[in-house]
Amino acid sequence: MAVTLRDVALAAGVSPSAVSRAFTPGASVAAPTRARVMAAAERLGYLPNRLASSLSTGRTRLVGLIADDFVNPFFLGVFDLFTQGLQAQGLRPLLINLSGQTAPDGPLRMLREYAVEAAILVSATLPASFAAAFAQAGIPIVHAFATSGADPAVATAGIDDVAAGRLAGRVLAARGYRKPAFVGGPRSTLPTRDRLAGFCAGFGDAPRVAHAQAFSFAAGRAAMQALLRDGPPDAVFGADDVLSLGAISALRDAGFAVPQDVGVIGLNDMPMAGWDGVALTTIAQPVAAIVAAVIGLTLDRISGGTAPSRVFAATLVERATLRRQPDVPGSR
Repeated sequence: MAVTLRDVALAAGVSPSAVSRAFTPGASVAAPTRARVMAAAERLGYLPNRLASSLSTGRTRLVGLIADDFVNPFFLGVFDLFTQGLQAQGLRPLLINLSGQTAPDGPLRMLREYAVEAAILVSATLPASFAAAFAQAGIPIVHAFATSGADPAVATAGIDDVAAGRLAGRVLAARGYRKPAFVGGPRSTLPTRDRLAGFCAGFGDAPRVAHAQAFSFAAGRAAMQALLRDGPPDAVFGADDVLSLGAISALRDAGFAVPQDVGVIGLNDMPMAGWDGVALTTIAQPVAAIVAAVIGLTLDRISGGTAPSRVFAATLVERATLRRQPDVPGSR
């Protein structure tokens, strides 16, 4: 039979309300009383029912972790960092899968039904209207891996996508590439558009462009195959590592060696990019720093704060899919 709060109160010689206060952070209770309650709870194996206490306090400590991309392996590490980081702050992540959603109504209803205290949007493909709808419903929202938009109610943390694309363009130009191609995600996604704009500015010319249908290996491979119908480029900037890996697969199947015939540079620096046999040269996002910033912004919004959005720099990670050139600015 489960040990109850009243059992602890009886064992500690205090009232049930004193036990409740002892387990409530910030509640007024004398130190000796708290010590007796904790000792009795430890002896009896009692743990407080957090769901029950949320009914009395009005605080669920639930945070919606909203995503729509469970195919891209980049996000496996992202979700790992988010769940660990939120739990370390005493928050409970509620993972919501928005794959295939075209309107925010359903997800918003779920967030309200579970009385989440805030929501974190982890997506490059969902339109900004999703984040805006959550904010308008009174749910504090932080958009991860995004840059500041027009809605000041939505805090963001991510890299400057234009600057990341510009870095990729400058690297290819400095390595002597002259006929690059760009393989991006769906053309409707803001990061894809920004990375392409930056790439054009950094390279100094417009590349051949193919938009993949999704941020996936298969979609990147198909996009590269489409580009090859008009002949090979001499380099490819894949605006996501998983697209770059799909592009490399298509190039090799068509008989082109990487980097001897065609150079490839990605973006994200997901763990797989550094595997033996992959060794993808890429533009790295500081993922752990971005996740920590998002959690910090979430805590700030829960407490009613207005801390500013955060923008991080991206850096070049040199591996083996581009021609080598020493002393490239920003490399590591």
